[in-house]
This record gives sequence, C-alpha cells and structure tokens, in this order.
Amino acid sequence: MSLFDRARAVIPGGVNSPVRAFGAVGGEPFFVERGVGAELVGTDGRRYLDYVQSWGASILGHAHPVVVEAVRRAAAGGTSFGAPTEGEVRLAEAIVRRVGGTVEKVRLVSSGTEAAMTAVRLARGVTGRDLVVKFAGCYHGHVDALLVAAGSGVATLGLPGSAGVTAGAAHDTLVVPYNDPEAFDAAMAEHGPRVAAVLVEPVAANMGLVPPADGFLAHLRRRCDEHGALLVFDEVITGFRVGPAGMQGITGIGPDLSVFGKVIGGGLPLAAVAGPAAVMDRLAPEGPVYQAGTLSGNPLATAAGLAVLDALDGSAYGELEARAERLASGLRRAASAAASGAGTGGLGGTDAGPGTDTGPVTPPVVVTRAHTLVGLFFAAAPVHDYAGAQLADHRAYAAFFRVLLDRGVFFAPSGYETLFVSLAHTDADVDRTVDAAVEAFAAAFAAGTPSR
Repeated sequence: MSLFDRARAVIPGGVNSPVRAFGAVGGEPFFVERGVGAELVGTDGRRYLDYVQSWGASILGHAHPVVVEAVRRAAAGGTSFGAPTEGEVRLAEAIVRRVGGTVEKVRLVSSGTEAAMTAVRLARGVTGRDLVVKFAGCYHGHVDALLVAAGSGVATLGLPGSAGVTAGAAHDTLVVPYNDPEAFDAAMAEHGPRVAAVLVEPVAANMGLVPPADGFLAHLRRRCDEHGALLVFDEVITGFRVGPAGMQGITGIGPDLSVFGKVIGGGLPLAAVAGPAAVMDRLAPEGPVYQAGTLSGNPLATAAGLAVLDALDGSAYGELEARAERLASGLRRAASAAASGAGTGGLGGTDAGPGTDTGPVTPPVVVTRAHTLVGLFFAAAPVHDYAGAQLADHRAYAAFFRVLLDRGVFFAPSGYETLFVSLAHTDADVDRTVDAAVEAFAAAFAAGTPSR
C-alpha cells in the first residue's frame, strides 16, 4: 500500500490541507521526508527544487542552521506553558520596530485564519458596525464570514463559498472585484455607514499573483477614511517577505490593522494582528473584544520567528528581489522559446544565448512579479482580478506542472498560487529551473484548451 493510500485511510483526502492533494494538477502528491535549503527530499529519495517553500514561510530555505538551533534551544526549555514568555515580548517588539507607523501593539495567534478572524471581530467591536468588504479571489483563511463567493452583481452580498458556511455567516460580507475602484465606490456608497472593515491582500497572492493597480490601495485608504471603516491589510504572505516592513513599508500606505503570518513564525505555526494602541487595546483583557488561544505566542514559534527576522537585513531583500526577477525573466524566455520551437539549452542565465531568438512569437503566458514574489498564468492577456485568473488555462498549467515535477522542480500544485524564491536558492538553481521550463511549456501548449 502506498503512503498516499495509507493517508487516505485515516485522513480526509489523504492530506491536511486541500491543495496538497494535487487535485488541480492530477496524480498523487509526493511525501516529504526532509527539507534542505532550496530542496525537498521525498520519502522515495527524490530531490526537488522547491518554489513552494511552505507557501512562503521558509524565506531562508529549509532547515536553516540558525532557525534549527533557535528552536532546539527553545524546546530544551519547554514547548508550551500557558503563561507569558520573554520571547513573545521580543517578537512583538521586533514587529513594531520593523513596521512602525500605525503598528504600535501586536497580538500573537497561531494561524493566519485566526488572525483574520480576530481582525474582523476587533473591527466590528471598535466601529459598532456589522458589514465587512473583501475582494473576490483574495483569501483570508477559512473563517466562515470570509470564505464567501461573489454573487451575480458587480458588488454584492456574499454567498456561502463552502458547504457548512451558512447564509447568515456570509450575509454580512460584501464581495467586490479586486483592482476595481468603481465597484468598490459603489459598494461603499450603498453600504458605507454599515461597513466595519475592508480586508485586502495588498498584493493578491491567492488567485495567482496579481499586483495592485496603480493607485488602488491609496484609493481604498481614502474611501475608508471618508466612511469611517477600518482598512485591514492581510500581509500573511507579503509581510516581511517583500520587504522589511511588508507592502505598507513599500507603498507608504498605512492600514488601520495588519495581519501577519508565514515569515514571522519561521515555518512554525504563528501569526499576528497588529495596529495602533487605540484599536488594539479594545482586545481583552484591556477591552471588550474577546480573543484567546492556548498556544498563542508558542515559545518554539517565537524563537524561530525572531531568528528569521534577525537574518533579514536590507541586503537579503535585494538578493531575494534579484533572484525573483531572474526567475520571472527566465520563465518568459522559456515560454517564448517553447512557443517558437527553439532548443532547450542555455536559457537559464541572464542572457538568452545563441539559438533562442524567438522573433515575433508571443506565447499565451503571463509572468507577473511583485518584488520578491513571482506568478504564472497561461493567459493571452494580463490578469487584473479573479475573473481574469479564472479564465486562465489551468489544464495547460497542470501539464506544465507535471513535466517540471518529473524534472525535479516543484512549483505550486495549482495555477491559483504564487511562486516563492528563498535565500537558499542560487542563480544556478534558477537557471536549471528555466531550462527545465522550456520542455514544460511545450507540453503545456500542446495540452492547452484550443479556444484560449
């Protein structure tokens, strides 16, 4: 019996998070024995260059010695206490110091879902309002009120996006297209006095990678101020991944509340809600908005998070951005080479090299980059929102994924996800990936839907 068969016998679908089941790309998932730097090693001994990196959490790469040692030291002193530790204070101080601006206090929790849930409850408690606005395709965890789908209109009350989510839970959520300020204005014009919070991924990274349009985030900030709603940046992915202060540090646009995760836990379960003291002090025990968690601020997770943040200086982000650009530009060249029938060798470096002049061929591929993040759509036109991401050719992506996996390169097992480079990836790793991508793109173009 295979390990996946054993898993399916005792775990729903054989996995503990749905995308791991490879349902969007076909086949069975490989099982990881260990991670080493930029690579995963499967239980069958195969090695894979990893661009999932625990969905962005492993920014230093897997099993980084500094993180391993920090966790080892923490574990030797105990794994959980149900009482405060200095590590919680130090991590909160580190977040406040790095982000600054509107972030004055931090509440540590155990997952991004829990952090988003807390942000919504806090916003409602502060404003006394009931409605929440989110954007179609943005993911804020599996909170009932945020796991909703758009209705039939441009800006509508949400509909349950999962079995088990009641109409009542979804009723107080408005769903608006991402990067559509007119639709957002229409929603606020009709419902503004009832809107407690507007939640947004400042870079949408759960519908594929879709950067915000110029001025979109600033527009949200202005309208929230006008209507008295709290603007919440979900920086679970972008926080401390795209820069030392996340997207709010890059854009200079300060939200009223921030949700962080991934990087701040160093690969262990940890997330946070952060904001100005006047808002955060409405949380219990200071205020009337209740939130609690037995494992919040877990000492192993805070130790790992502190070790990672200490390693992320300015040069680290410059290196990550350069590596991401090398991957993005290399994928564009590989797609062009596959579309034109050029050879498969020599595409990895910054110069395309002889035999790769593709002339006027334009492949049906869109490669996006937002700072240190990279995205890939099999689409003939730029993707600006969830509707555009849905129109991308996901059958082609599945074929692309499978060829890469056969070549020992692990991309996200869904066309709705983002690619992550780590500080452990080398130029040679990226070049090897680009060379393998030529064959993968050729297979994808052959398998793609003819009408697209």
